[in-house]
Amino acid sequence: MVFYFHVYQGEKMKKLFIIIPVMIVLGAALIACKTPPTDEMNKAQDAVTRAENDADAVAYAGNTVAAARDALTKMMNEANAKRYDAAKKFAAEAISNAEKAIADGKAGAARARDEAANLLNSLKTPLEDTANAINAAKQVKNAQLDFNALSGDMDQARQTFSDAQNNLDANNYSGATAKGQIVRSMLADINGKITSAVQAASRKK
Repeated sequence: MVFYFHVYQGEKMKKLFIIIPVMIVLGAALIACKTPPTDEMNKAQDAVTRAENDADAVAYAGNTVAAARDALTKMMNEANAKRYDAAKKFAAEAISNAEKAIADGKAGAARARDEAANLLNSLKTPLEDTANAINAAKQVKNAQLDFNALSGDMDQARQTFSDAQNNLDANNYSGATAKGQIVRSMLADINGKITSAVQAASRKK
């Protein structure tokens, strides 16, 4: 009888050793669920703030910044309602969107810079060609052109191009592109007037 009694006690102790750790883990999990994810929430707030203050993210990834801000709002709402698991999920979402906005903003700025630079480089030769076309048109007899006005337009095109270059140097890529497109339009207008006048003068001969 003594032998079996000790076996029984031994099995009982084994069960206790198994049950106690499980209860500790479950208890810790329950406590965790009732504790606000403060660290995650603070990191989410910091990440969204960085995205909101990143000029490239705002300019080229505005929708993603808005998504990060929306996730942050949902995180706060869930935390206030003591739904901490959901709050933690939205914190992770806010961080992910904020980081994506910053990365996409950087890539977008690089594309915009390259596009603006390529546009301005493509206008250098047309600027010279248009100035030469004005001088050549002066040699055409009966060309009905207001050369003073054309020279003024040409000066304005050069000034706009210079402003566009300054915008590019100041990282204002949208401004550089917009002004570059204006220069292209101005040159097309000048060349159109010259072509029409020269063709009309040729018909009079």
